[in-house]
Amino acid sequence: MTDFKQIIQPANVAEPSDVAPVFPSFTDFHAECNRRILEALALTLRDEELARDAAAEGMTRAFQKWSEVGAYSNPAGWVCRVGLNWARSWRRKFRREVPHSELLDDAATPSDFYPELDAAIARLPIDQRAVVVLRYHLDWSEAATAEALGIAPGTVKSRLSRAIEGLRPSVR
Repeated sequence: MTDFKQIIQPANVAEPSDVAPVFPSFTDFHAECNRRILEALALTLRDEELARDAAAEGMTRAFQKWSEVGAYSNPAGWVCRVGLNWARSWRRKFRREVPHSELLDDAATPSDFYPELDAAIARLPIDQRAVVVLRYHLDWSEAATAEALGIAPGTVKSRLSRAIEGLRPSVR
């Protein structure tokens, strides 16, 4: 079983006064975080192909701006946010296309152990699903989740509360 606390290490989230880069180079960052970012996007987007494209787009933009992104307290969160925003934009443009791929086969996912929970999470709106995945699958703090999604910590709490209320009737 995957130890979800090791998916993307919240230790990379530094205090605002601590601006030292966590990764010395983009190559190190990519090697350490790409697979984990891909898993988070696949769980959130529910489409492996779209998640791969979104992760690649996020990583490409991070590479282009590495001198800036590398100094962020949570560059993985920034890449997740860019990838998620890109995927949402892509879906708006191509609504008629139906996602046909499954989640990553080589990653342990909640559906491997709790298919009812996975189905219930899939029915959540994407904003709530993103908060659930970052908070519980990646074990990020409210602050790290808020920073990654570009929302206030209070919004993280309210989306998480609504998501949990939405999940209660589904999983009993």
